[in-house]
Amino acid sequence: MNSTKAIEDSLTFLDNLIQSSLDILPHQEYAEKLIYLELQGPPEGLPNKVAAALGDLASSLSQFDVQNTKVVVLGGGTGLSNIIGGDSRKEHWPENPFSGLKEIFPQTKAIVCVTDDGGSTGELLKDLPFIALGDLRHVLLSSIREKSLQDMYGLNRSECFQVANILHRLFNYRFTRHPGSLGKLSAAAGLDPAVLPGPMYEYLTGLLETIFTDPVLAKLLFRPHCLGNLLLAAAIWQYAEELRQKVLTTEVCYFSHSNDYEGLKHLYRIMALAEDAVMPCSLTPAALQVLYSNGTLVTGEYKSSYARRGYPVDRLFVSFVEKPNVPDELIKSLETADIIILAPGSLYTSTIPIFQVPGLADAVRNNEKALKILVANLWVQKGETDVVREDPKRRFYVSDLIKAYQRNIPGGVRGLFRHVMSLGLQDISGSILQNYAMEDKIPIFMDREKVAAMGFKSLEAGIFSQAALRERNVIQHDPMMLARAIRTLVAVTSLQRKILPLYDLPEEPANLLPKSFYMKQTLVQKDNLYPCERYAALEKWLKEIRIRQDSGREEISLRLLEILWFHQDISLGHLSNIKAIQIIDRATWSRSQEWDNVYSFYDPEEGTIKICHDVLAGKIHFEQAFLVALGQALLGNYAASKEMEPVEKGGEAVGKLFKLTVRPPEDRNTFLSDEELSQYLVLARMIKSESKALLYTRLINGNEGFTPPGMLFGLIYAWYLDNRFAAHVEYKMAVMRTDISDLIPEQVKVHIRRKTLVEFFRRSVFRYSSPNYDTMSGNSTDS
Repeated sequence: MNSTKAIEDSLTFLDNLIQSSLDILPHQEYAEKLIYLELQGPPEGLPNKVAAALGDLASSLSQFDVQNTKVVVLGGGTGLSNIIGGDSRKEHWPENPFSGLKEIFPQTKAIVCVTDDGGSTGELLKDLPFIALGDLRHVLLSSIREKSLQDMYGLNRSECFQVANILHRLFNYRFTRHPGSLGKLSAAAGLDPAVLPGPMYEYLTGLLETIFTDPVLAKLLFRPHCLGNLLLAAAIWQYAEELRQKVLTTEVCYFSHSNDYEGLKHLYRIMALAEDAVMPCSLTPAALQVLYSNGTLVTGEYKSSYARRGYPVDRLFVSFVEKPNVPDELIKSLETADIIILAPGSLYTSTIPIFQVPGLADAVRNNEKALKILVANLWVQKGETDVVREDPKRRFYVSDLIKAYQRNIPGGVRGLFRHVMSLGLQDISGSILQNYAMEDKIPIFMDREKVAAMGFKSLEAGIFSQAALRERNVIQHDPMMLARAIRTLVAVTSLQRKILPLYDLPEEPANLLPKSFYMKQTLVQKDNLYPCERYAALEKWLKEIRIRQDSGREEISLRLLEILWFHQDISLGHLSNIKAIQIIDRATWSRSQEWDNVYSFYDPEEGTIKICHDVLAGKIHFEQAFLVALGQALLGNYAASKEMEPVEKGGEAVGKLFKLTVRPPEDRNTFLSDEELSQYLVLARMIKSESKALLYTRLINGNEGFTPPGMLFGLIYAWYLDNRFAAHVEYKMAVMRTDISDLIPEQVKVHIRRKTLVEFFRRSVFRYSSPNYDTMSGNSTDS
């Protein structure tokens, strides 16, 4: 490790000058005191000699040589990019583009999560078989270094700032309609040959020309996009010879993976970066999946970020379109790193998905020499606080963050980090915290005693941006302050074996950690379709079915396409029974609404989804109506007959008997097997006849309401996809949130029946049957 002699000399001089010299600095821990000193300088009011000696120590810490220290940072877009070199999406980033870890630690590399599927990235996934590029673009721009630009292109400091400004404008430029021409787009995005170095300008212009001239890439210009994402896509495309010459199939996409990374490497070189400066955690497209404690499994990072299920998150998964392809450079970087940092970021969409890529967590654990640091988030979103499983309404602590990692990373947090660095919230006013609460952001508080009991060392430091707080009332990690704090921690760690009895940590985390997640097998998506293949199949299906509507057929088709694309859990098999979609005027709407107010249904005789015209006006109402009817379509023509017979006793009507006769298996066109259909009907509280194999009945008391099994199936289907769409089902499922009392056996039965019904839909309807999705008791390992 680098020389610590100057620091040792300063400490020795201080000890000779004043007994227990560092006790005059705030904080309890040695490392925290030295971090404070390096960031803030000596406290005011000290004797001149003591202040000068502390100033010399601070100077020694700031000059500790880390130029050759190899750093690897793992995370998602905003948090990762911010600590590496500032949030490059922000308008003010060009004012100070050369800061953060990349400047203090020049040998910094980033490993980026690739499960994003929203915004421009989501639009790209519709057309190209690539990994998510948005976070890569974000981190790439933040990674450009002043010295690297100077060394490669011979620029002076002012010219480096001008280049950063042009690249910031270019990579963040967005358009919502076709930009018209290459010239117009270049001008609007600020591509300036007078500022950019010649080779860089020529390369970027070449990428733009490829976007306009290649028939596949040219289609991207008709969607709303961030230009930086298109530049990355074009860089990859230039090396993807298989993709350019053949029809996009899963096999062709698989063989193009290595070339995907070659295209990115070329772009990095042009940006004066190392070829492995910004690495995707996998070259295989992947989707985020969230399993809630009520049994529902929701696919999609963008969708899950807006979900408000009202249940704790039980598990997080990453599902790949095929066996994940991990760059060799990535594993090597982790195995040889001197420092490994887990960046702050969204709880479920940054670091956790990275460690579900096979081999990555083990590569970190196997590197026993590295200093490993978790930089704790400043906030969690309101929907993420459900990880506080014992009481989601209480404060959120760093120990809760660690527990979430423990539960969702295969093998747990053992060996992934030993230090937890966080912002001291005691320095932030209550009014500012209240403002963030109004944005559904909940602060994370340090509970150092519990963190220590888990086997980790807590470090609180003022690593937030004072300027952002003063000027915009915004709290965020200051990239340079954080980098300086980590440099000081490296220096302190180097002193550890010499003069400081620091970090006497337990060898293993204590029993306060929950059981960890055991990955029985890598998750591969059930249909093995790349997102762009699925999108093309949905487009093809919509073109083939009949949409009966006097006007606006194209608009209806586009709305349906977006609904089907957004709900990734809808498989193509769910559409097989639908031949047409018909919009019917309210005046001619003839379906009985005796049992419900859902203005849509599936007509099995015609194979048609029928929707009342009135629901077209509301986006949510139309989506709800379509999904309910789509769910019904999975049952197809299962019913041979339905009857409602009055039940009398003593000459008085006491209820009704609903009789359902299902078709023989050979005459049905249902999505479900015979066994699955029977299981569902029993879960829907139908009684199977002992004497007639095809008959099911349900006794209805008095004049009580009743939801027929076909309608109930559609409602649960829609609720499973989005619980906003079926308040009736949400009400019934609420029993799973309540504490179960053994004083009322029927409550236990209802709870079990509801849970079994949800699991039936997950396993049999949405076909998520991997053993990885099993409950905690069968899918865990002691830490």
